Amino acid sequence: MTIILYLYDIIIHLVRYIVNKKEERLMDSMNLIVAKNIRRLREENKLSMDELSKLSGVSKSMLAQIERGEGNPTISTLWKLSNGMKVPFDALTVRPKSPYEIVDTAELQPLLEDGGKVKNYSIFPDDENRRFAVYYLELDEGSFWESEPHLKGTTEFITISAGRIEISADGHRFTVGKGESIRFKADCVHSYRNTGHETAILHMILYNP
Repeated sequence: MTIILYLYDIIIHLVRYIVNKKEERLMDSMNLIVAKNIRRLREENKLSMDELSKLSGVSKSMLAQIERGEGNPTISTLWKLSNGMKVPFDALTVRPKSPYEIVDTAELQPLLEDGGKVKNYSIFPDDENRRFAVYYLELDEGSFWESEPHLKGTTEFITISAGRIEISADGHRFTVGKGESIRFKADCVHSYRNTGHETAILHMILYNP
């Protein structure tokens, strides 16, 4: 019995090690994608780090860290950078192009907010040929996320597949539950709050005209 318990303990630790290594690789991959895109866009816009820092409100030291692929920038930080460069948010997370693509959410590293309680998976980012982006979000019970305004004219389309959330936008407040969908203008500050007693799951399309 002692040997069995010892072997079981070894297996548990091995599984945890493998899972942790996989999560580290996913995080490193997303950070590098974001880093390369931000540097490319900044240089295309002929902006120095100092200039982008002033336009976005993100410190130069934080910007340098992000461009090196270090740290784990929040969604709010990336929105500030995208707005500072006047590009769609998805331009920062877009992956290398392929004519065909099957996306496994389990293989994506989410962007985090509210201490990791809000997970935002970029399924199909926007690009120059497509004016919309597709996201999958998980909001833990009691979580809250306030988003920066998107580019002028941007509209969000959201369908709730689990849980219940409260969305505030442009002075209006809406409660949306499982099986319901909502559309609203997202070029103003808006927020999402999980008001239910379970993880809320959202499917979002962000349309940039």
